[in-house]
Amino acid sequence: MATDIRVPALGESVTEATIGQWFKKVGDVVAADEPVVELETDKVTIEVPAPSAGVLQAISANPGDTVNVGALIGAIGEGAVAPAPKAPEPAKAAAAAPAFKPEPAPPAPAAAAVPPAPSAQKLINETGLSGADINGSGRHGQVLKEDVLAALKAPATQAASAVSGSAAIARRLKDAQNTAA
Repeated sequence: MATDIRVPALGESVTEATIGQWFKKVGDVVAADEPVVELETDKVTIEVPAPSAGVLQAISANPGDTVNVGALIGAIGEGAVAPAPKAPEPAKAAAAAPAFKPEPAPPAPAAAAVPPAPSAQKLINETGLSGADINGSGRHGQVLKEDVLAALKAPATQAASAVSGSAAIARRLKDAQNTAA
């Protein structure tokens, strides 16, 4: 059974939004509450989370489309979790073992050895950032929540939203000017 993705209520006077971008493609696995689409209004840009875990089955509205509050914009199907690969049977694994001893893998770099702090990892997952792009300031280079927040405030990530937001504001101002005169 598919779960609908609908435009949420965005405020008392907001009746429509524009699809900014889809974070997932049809066929991608999504977790519950994972952001799947970005909606833009004349006042705010929000990310709509997945209502349930599953596979994104359909996208009903493309980026740039204007949709009303409550409109169906996508669907998530069940059966999203791919089955884990089967482990080889112990007897076959022993028989397939090579006669020589392989060299141990080189040690991992220090940055990969220290996982992000739990609060930082949650924020990374919610925002869709890549943990590799964030420089950690914690012990042994651990990524902290403050590092993720600093990366979010970086001007490069804000530029794209500002341009589309400015276009929406300019369009609304022009409409107001044309109807008032």
